[in-house]
Amino acid sequence: MSGAWNPAAPGVVRLPSGRLVRGRALRRPLPEGPAPDFSVHLLGREPEPVAWESRWLRWPDFRLPADRAGARSLLGEAWARAATERVEVACAGGRGRTGTALACLAVLDGVPPDDAVAFVRERYDPRAVETPWQRRYVLRFGDSG
Repeated sequence: MSGAWNPAAPGVVRLPSGRLVRGRALRRPLPEGPAPDFSVHLLGREPEPVAWESRWLRWPDFRLPADRAGARSLLGEAWARAATERVEVACAGGRGRTGTALACLAVLDGVPPDDAVAFVRERYDPRAVETPWQRRYVLRFGDSG
């Protein structure tokens, strides 16, 4: 591990376990400070390469992941790695897909699925998790483990 995120930095969410995960919009410049150790890019098209380890999860804008089992596995990996590494989840705008993924990480961390969207809206962005089907995905994410 090359250090933890600054908990006060923009986009950083502290999960109940103490894990810190950063959400961000890929269309904005990379924030100042340390780079992620691992990132999950939630996009409909393959992203540009980055200088750190990253994985692409095909997830079209305003939709759900194309591979639900793959999404669960990758988000599980991101959650596990957040215990010792700087983990980032990011989509183009940084709200819908990113917020949904952060809410799923919160569920993995013990937040009840019914509370996960509110948890992320309070700690990350009030408009995170943009669509009704993204909210349902978070609710069902707790049942798919």
